[in-house]
Amino acid sequence: MRWRVLEAVMLAAVLAGCAGMKPPDIVASNEAQYVALYPYYAEVCAVSQIQKKPGFGADIRGGPGGHAVLYLNGVCRDRGANYPTVKLCDGAPAEGQGVGLSVNAHYRNANWVAVEGRDFFYGGDLGPTERLTRLAYRRAQEAAQAQGVLDGVQFHDVVFDDMPPGTARRDWMYEVSIGTDYAVGFARDRYCARVPLSRARMGRVVGFLNDLNAPYRDGRKTYEWSVLANNCSHTIHNALSAVGIWEPWETDRFVLISAFDFPVPKNELVNLLRRTNDLPLDDPAALYGDPAARAAVLADGVVPTAPGALASFQPVIRDNDVYDTDLSLIFYDEPVFGGYEPRLRAMFAEPRYIDLAANLRHFAEVYRRAHTRRYNTVEPTTTPNRHQLQAFYDSYFNSLERDGAATDAALAGLRGR
Repeated sequence: MRWRVLEAVMLAAVLAGCAGMKPPDIVASNEAQYVALYPYYAEVCAVSQIQKKPGFGADIRGGPGGHAVLYLNGVCRDRGANYPTVKLCDGAPAEGQGVGLSVNAHYRNANWVAVEGRDFFYGGDLGPTERLTRLAYRRAQEAAQAQGVLDGVQFHDVVFDDMPPGTARRDWMYEVSIGTDYAVGFARDRYCARVPLSRARMGRVVGFLNDLNAPYRDGRKTYEWSVLANNCSHTIHNALSAVGIWEPWETDRFVLISAFDFPVPKNELVNLLRRTNDLPLDDPAALYGDPAARAAVLADGVVPTAPGALASFQPVIRDNDVYDTDLSLIFYDEPVFGGYEPRLRAMFAEPRYIDLAANLRHFAEVYRRAHTRRYNTVEPTTTPNRHQLQAFYDSYFNSLERDGAATDAALAGLRGR
């Protein structure tokens, strides 16, 4: 218990340097157009605090640090497992065919749960102009139970301390999970970044996630959520590290270390957008010096920065009988030189981060520049890792040819529609 108190004190000190940001206008991709080009993609969303109106159901109110969720298009729940387990869907994935994953301090025998369908995960299957009434809220809970979102999942006993008399424990689990683990848009604004993946790379994300849940499923471990040492952003960050986006983030570190170095939902969003858009794609020497980029090029022939990584913003449902809609989502930033807020504001103001055609045009130019530079690149011949360096250069330049041609073809396809 004393470590929980110390964690809270350390977190309060870090929060002294946070910054806020006025939400942008709605920014969204054309989903059908995007999936036609990138049927497999990961979408990381930093979602705002949750503020339930009093007097109806569980009293759920969260802090301004918010929450993070992950959506994987082309991935399905393994319903036969009777426990949160995912697999690649059969055949080519359709628009909205995927799973949303959420991590929650409530869980005792799982790190994450999975929810089928993009529309249900984010919007609870509510129509675009439909009001969130108490009836619609109850319908979403019934749909989640019918889907079996929490099948096989046990909650910590403390979650049931405030359960009203006569309430079934299973019903209470779905009550305290709505707006966080499913129907996220009922309760929260969301800032998102999506990253295209191949089917093979998506398969590695799936394998990582299933392996992460395995020791909790068989009882070897009990899941203990920690804001500093093992939170929702740790899970999402490390799922993407499995495909070389960045290096993994160590969990369960000593609190005095993790208090000043832990992943935060909105910070991670900015870091991901920079990582997938702004690495020096035309500078192979710089990429070779980046451990995660080097490993991705050598293993998969891909660079973390590539076309299709887009930002979006969707506010909470405004016509809302259940949740307050004036919400916060803060950065945990340096008190004096904090740069996260201006970076994200600049990204939402620059078309290449939010518009698919502008993004593709930008990368087409970068690939042309990199192709030209190829013939002026001097490859060192005296280095302790000369054979690895040669393999890196070969894979890197092959990726430029492949991805440059694919980007030109994608642009031509967009113009033809």
